[in-house]
Amino acid sequence: MPKLTIDVPHSLTPDEAVQRLKQKFAEAKAEYGSRVNNLRDEWTDHTFDFSAEAVGMKVSGRIAVEPRNLRLEMSLPLAAMLFKRTIEDRIRQEVAGLLGS
Repeated sequence: MPKLTIDVPHSLTPDEAVQRLKQKFAEAKAEYGSRVNNLRDEWTDHTFDFSAEAVGMKVSGRIAVEPRNLRLEMSLPLAAMLFKRTIEDRIRQEVAGLLGS
């Protein structure tokens, strides 16, 4: 699977960034959970591992919250690579808004 890596700077403490991400993910799960299969999400300290399947496509990845940066590494299905730039821009926009970057 092709990889997508995104770095987003932030000025929050890692704990505050993690709390905001946890809340956002819980909201997204509640809103979109019925359309996603095999959802797996696990936080370990400041690292979030996830995987899911929707419309027959699987995604998986990891978010690492560092003191001044959030790094998202995600595996995307080949078909989604047509939209890589759009996906990347949307994720940057959402994360920057969430973390006040």
